[in-house]
Amino acid sequence: MAGSVRKRGKNSWELSVSLGLGADGKYIRKYKNVKAKNKTEARKLLTAFENEINSGEYIEPTKIKFAAFVNDWRNLYANKHFAAKTLEAYNYILDGHIIPAFGNKKLETIQPIHITKYLDDLENARKDKKEGKLSTATIYKHYAILRSIFNYATNHLRILKKNPVSLVPKPKVESKKYEVYTDEEVNDLFALLENELIHYGLMVKIAILGGLRRGEILGLLWENVNFDKNTVQVQYSLNYTKDKGYELKAPKNGEERTITLPGFLMNELNEYSHLRKKDQLQASELWDGEYHDFVFSTHEVKEGQIVEFGKPFYPGSVSRWWTRFLNRTKFKAIRFHDLRHTAATLLINEGLHAKHISSRLGHADIQITMNTYGHYLQEADQNAANILEKKYGKKNV
Repeated sequence: MAGSVRKRGKNSWELSVSLGLGADGKYIRKYKNVKAKNKTEARKLLTAFENEINSGEYIEPTKIKFAAFVNDWRNLYANKHFAAKTLEAYNYILDGHIIPAFGNKKLETIQPIHITKYLDDLENARKDKKEGKLSTATIYKHYAILRSIFNYATNHLRILKKNPVSLVPKPKVESKKYEVYTDEEVNDLFALLENELIHYGLMVKIAILGGLRRGEILGLLWENVNFDKNTVQVQYSLNYTKDKGYELKAPKNGEERTITLPGFLMNELNEYSHLRKKDQLQASELWDGEYHDFVFSTHEVKEGQIVEFGKPFYPGSVSRWWTRFLNRTKFKAIRFHDLRHTAATLLINEGLHAKHISSRLGHADIQITMNTYGHYLQEADQNAANILEKKYGKKNV
């Protein structure tokens, strides 16, 4: 191996190392531009360059631009390792934010300072023109996407020596107190639901009394419902993406769970099942047998005739109905997902142990429950102390 140095400008030198003849009979040379005060210092850098090549640690500079590399990452890595819904969310962020910021830059030129500035700028950026800043959870998602892309470049393809994102501090995700309903508000809500379509009312009640996620509710099949034991088996979550359409996936943490529901709710669900059977008979060949036997599926009637039956609900349609319902009734507005948080807080207030709440909600770890509902657990603990104070405090005076 022979090496040489050549001055290119003030304090600028080109290092050149010959690796001999290649299979095509041409000499193979590796080049590197460095900064050095003089030739002696440049030769020291040449020795380090030669050692880097000999040890196999040298990575050839790449001229690929970030946008082009992201396409490779999507096709060769992301499509295989991320769920369709996750990838859809990632693509939204990539196309709307990250690629416009980094797309024309060469991959190897993106440094930690560029990532840091990008994340800092996100704190005041919103593409949807709504008031307020991006949430800390959303900013962290941008960070995670960039980290995955550069991990693929460094650890999988080895076209970069270092991941610039690894040198950037992780954005802190602020925990927030969720909006939930009280016991009294839940009773008022259930009274209002008496005037709504039965399937929407049941969805809300299952979310509050069972703690199921929206996708888990829409993924329920009649075979998952056991009326003898008053249980539902959370086996699937229904997802929808533009690329793949409807998909039944495992629940969020990948584990099935069985939830016992109150008897009155199971009675309502049983009555609903009889109505659906009648609808299916009436629909006859219009029933869409392509899909599973969902507990909640489309049921469209025009001029007294069923024109569509059996298709899964589009998840967004449930959230849109919920928003319209709240606007129409002027009831306290919270997100549909916060009905699940309501389920947790109601159980906390009744003194149920966090471990049981964690299992019922399908959390992968009890620590998730503690972190998510720590504030409510602390309030419940204080209430317990107040009860003990009232019961025993006067005796010690």
